[in-house]
Amino acid sequence: MKKRIIEVGLGLLVLLGVTGCSSKQATTSNNGNLKNYMAKNQVINWSETTELASIDPSKLTEPQDLTLVGNVDEGLFRLGNDHKLLPGIATKMSVSPDQKTYTFNLRKNAKWSNGDPVTAKDFVFSWQRTINPKTASQYGYIYDGIKNANKIQAGKMSPSSLGVKALGTYKLEVSLERPIPYFKLLMAFPLFFPQNEKIVQKYGKNYAASSSKIVYDGPFVMKGWNGIDDKWKLVANPTYWDKKHVYINTINDQVIKDPATAYNMYQSHEVDEAVLSGSQVKNELHNKDMHVLKDSRIFYLEFNQKTRPSFKNEALRQAFSYGIDRKTFTKNILADGSLPATGFVTSGLAENPKTGEDFAKQARSNEGQTGIEFNMSKARQKFKQALKELHKNSLTLEILCGDTTAAKQSAAYVQGQLEKISPKLKLNVASVPEKTLITRQTKHQFDFFVSNWGADYSDPYTFLQILQSNNTFNEGGWSNSQYDQLVKKSASTDANDPSTRWQDMLDAEKVIMNNQGIAPIYQATIPQMRNPKIKGIVYNSAGLSFNFKSSYLAK
Repeated sequence: MKKRIIEVGLGLLVLLGVTGCSSKQATTSNNGNLKNYMAKNQVINWSETTELASIDPSKLTEPQDLTLVGNVDEGLFRLGNDHKLLPGIATKMSVSPDQKTYTFNLRKNAKWSNGDPVTAKDFVFSWQRTINPKTASQYGYIYDGIKNANKIQAGKMSPSSLGVKALGTYKLEVSLERPIPYFKLLMAFPLFFPQNEKIVQKYGKNYAASSSKIVYDGPFVMKGWNGIDDKWKLVANPTYWDKKHVYINTINDQVIKDPATAYNMYQSHEVDEAVLSGSQVKNELHNKDMHVLKDSRIFYLEFNQKTRPSFKNEALRQAFSYGIDRKTFTKNILADGSLPATGFVTSGLAENPKTGEDFAKQARSNEGQTGIEFNMSKARQKFKQALKELHKNSLTLEILCGDTTAAKQSAAYVQGQLEKISPKLKLNVASVPEKTLITRQTKHQFDFFVSNWGADYSDPYTFLQILQSNNTFNEGGWSNSQYDQLVKKSASTDANDPSTRWQDMLDAEKVIMNNQGIAPIYQATIPQMRNPKIKGIVYNSAGLSFNFKSSYLAK
């Protein structure tokens, strides 16, 4: 992974001198030939598997929200294919010799959709707003390493002391407390996008409550969303600085939770894209419209150790992990190309800086690492031990899950598998809408649930960071001082030593698995039917899933 980040750094200044599309698309466009291949009506009908929770850049948590904002807004950079950085609002970047001060020159032709210029102050305001404890951003932790960020979140310093400042209208300076190996990738992530202070103040508590109560600086603007709609559209932004490389006029988007419904709508040409599951995937594997996209997203059991004392018992957590047959689940139940989990960090995300070995593979081969073995005999043994240590004769618990077909399917499988451990274990499933799910998770109103985490950038730290004791996304409240120390070292004292940092992260992964802080189940795919006439979409397994900026519909 360190190798990839170095490559991005070396190529960045070159990239900043080109237009915001891939080299192939840029060449075609510059020759004036691309429009000869484009359909007259540039409209795409897209779908989502769950509703939006928020479009406020400071309050994003869910992948569909992040992807939406990543297309209607823009930060210093955009994310291209293979996690390569493409030009955004920044035109030039310089880095101090100690890698702790970044200076960005901003383009002077970038505008908000209301005509206001995008300035350095918009970045300063946005970052300070996100990190302010009053905003209650769950993602504030991602600012860790930027000067004073942690102290601000802890309420010990003012948001104005954050290490970001405007050096004039179009120059931005960022000060770090330590070198951050993945820092440049963060600059293409929506939590670091600018916000228009005038608009935030104008709408107050209603800011971003609907698509009309926010402004946009990206390739598209959002229309027709009032906060609870299951349908909305993205329309090409006429004020976008690089609008000549935005070819799609309209993206009609809608929520379709049931894969069977989505599949039928795709077959009848009501939508141009649909996410499938199970037998649908099997039947369409040889269809040219089928794309099984590898996702750096892990699904796992998260146990509430904060308000449910039973799950402080390690034997109970281990019993639940031993009781899950991951291979059967992925092969026969999901049947969509998903892989049995090998650990918490997904496979294919990052490589050893010395040997090139995949992190997940190396972590799994670590001597003494446990945590994902299916063994019903051990599960029953551990459950008996747990009941004895908890002084209980039986346990009745609730599995919290979302209301999508996939979420309910996963919860039902977990219920069936774990109830095989013992007749003294009774499990109920509570399926709730997305917003209710998020509320109950953040307020620790659950026993355990099938959680998931997708990589924000291509480095193991994006996973390991969220299980630190003080992380807001550690909703289960698992806490281990050895783990916290290892993760902290990887991001501080060992940040500039790639090999030592790598070992810190391997050791941290081992602690999670041996202590069963969480129980990984599977690594997801996105099995997607897509109209073959849609060209130029950028997909990444980490960070923003889809970048529509330079996509188009062919004839």
